[in-house]
Amino acid sequence: MLSNPMFDRIQGDLELLEEGLQEAVTSSVDLVTEVGIHLVTSGGKRIRPALCFLSAHSGPDFDVQRTLPLAVALELIHTASLVHDDVIDAADTRRGSITANAKWGNQVAILSGDYIFARAFRLIADANYPNHVSRRLADLIGNLSEGEIIQDHAVYQASRGYEDYYTRIQKKTADFLEICCELGANVGGMSDEETRQLGLYGHCIGMAFQITDDLLDIEQTSERIGKPAGNDIRQGIVTLPVIRALEVSPDAAELESIVTNRDMTDEMVKRALAIVKASDGVDFAKDKADDFLARAKKALPDNLPPEIRETYMDIADFIGDRDF
Repeated sequence: MLSNPMFDRIQGDLELLEEGLQEAVTSSVDLVTEVGIHLVTSGGKRIRPALCFLSAHSGPDFDVQRTLPLAVALELIHTASLVHDDVIDAADTRRGSITANAKWGNQVAILSGDYIFARAFRLIADANYPNHVSRRLADLIGNLSEGEIIQDHAVYQASRGYEDYYTRIQKKTADFLEICCELGANVGGMSDEETRQLGLYGHCIGMAFQITDDLLDIEQTSERIGKPAGNDIRQGIVTLPVIRALEVSPDAAELESIVTNRDMTDEMVKRALAIVKASDGVDFAKDKADDFLARAKKALPDNLPPEIRETYMDIADFIGDRDF
């Protein structure tokens, strides 16, 4: 759970969130409960529900009990999508903890992800939100799936397409954070224009968040990020710093031969990382992330309470500076 002082304003909300998450995944079937509790207590930055709460606080009609089902559902959708990702990626760890597929097998993991998706939508149905909330969440899951399909279709192809990359990360991440801000603002009673502005803020920090996440895979150690470093390269996933290196590095041909090799060794991964780091790929990606964060800050509505605006600004800085 988020523990940074910048989230003090919503810390009580986030504590209620933790209770709500555990309650939501509790089942009459002991194994389902065991898997669910493991998944929702295995760490996580809780950035999505935090944005939802913060956006709801920005409006005149904030009610924590009205907002809570939405915030819990958003985190459940995120959790379920990660469970399915881990099965697809055959991942053994996430956030430093063993994955559901590694502990209970693929079948239990996939069905647990489906169960968590169902629990999210049950919360939304019981909360009697306007119909557009369910529609937006359905759109979100569709976009998440499309993003993964686009990524899967492009693996081991050494794509040099920047726009293809931006489309993929928009569907995988930016759309999610946009919807968290948009729906939180809507539940909090903000105007249509203010809701649109906060949605744009969410979109921009989402783009920056995914670029930063891709940079961590290049720059950080396995111990620091809780998953194998260079894992994207090993899986043939070409991210922004790699795309840039393929464009400008004198060793681009060697890099392409590595990232298109489905049987790459540990040494090949290390060599690919070295080529990317020797190029300006990391700095190029950092500049793009900074551009999105600047756009996010500019998008904020003018009439936000000062303490709320400061928290939004701090979140953008947190995303730009994070190293885990």
